[in-house]
Amino acid sequence: MRRSKRWTDDGGSASLEFVTAGMILLIPLVYLVLTMAAIQAGAMAAEGAARQAARVFVQSGNLASAQASAARAVEFALTDHGVDPDSATIAVTCRPNPGACLTRRGFVTVAVDFSVPLPLAPTVLTGGFPLSIPVHATATQQVSRFWGSG
Repeated sequence: MRRSKRWTDDGGSASLEFVTAGMILLIPLVYLVLTMAAIQAGAMAAEGAARQAARVFVQSGNLASAQASAARAVEFALTDHGVDPDSATIAVTCRPNPGACLTRRGFVTVAVDFSVPLPLAPTVLTGGFPLSIPVHATATQQVSRFWGSG
């Protein structure tokens, strides 16, 4: 018994197989690239915000202006990278005297934390899986040994 030519002829099916297999492999790869780009952008925003906030903090004349300058620097850096500054938390710690941040040769550490939402993830989803990736960055600057002498 001979098989029908219809079942043995595979002409034209390569393009269909390519499109099907290509979509199955390409969609997750594109999503992975988008996710990694969003996380990298968030990490760069956090690192830049922490570094700039620490720099302006140690260059300020008093504690009140130092805190205001650091908050402005974080807001500007995060907004520049497309991150909502209201979603970030900022923590400032000082060494060796935690009560006196602007002492000569003291160290000021600024920590910035926020979450980067996963791309294309709807906010209405709930469940046991994360819809955002937490990002954390710290920067430490030393107060000048000539601080307050000018």
